Amino acid sequence: MIQMIFLQISNIGNMVLIPLMFLVLYLFMIRPQMQKQKKEKQFQTTIKKGSRVVMTSGIHGKIVDLIDSDNTCVIETSAGKIKFERSAISMELSKKYLPKEVKKKK
Repeated sequence: MIQMIFLQISNIGNMVLIPLMFLVLYLFMIRPQMQKQKKEKQFQTTIKKGSRVVMTSGIHGKIVDLIDSDNTCVIETSAGKIKFERSAISMELSKKYLPKEVKKKK
């Protein structure tokens, strides 16, 4: 009798444990990744000409042209102009992160 009660309690515990594991997986892994992707997409759509950006490859440059038809942009670097996908833009360099020498030139 006692063994049957213990087995029933054990089965109920297993049934609760599996959905709890999926909930933890969602809250700590899936949801933050979805939020990060949403922010990146929003950033890529709000980027403007003249913004100083850093590419995922580490190239620094200024956006010269945005081409909506094929979702690309032209970046001006010290080596010349290069065409990139918008998804390759990693971050925007704001004025507070630029060196003082670059701020004075503007």
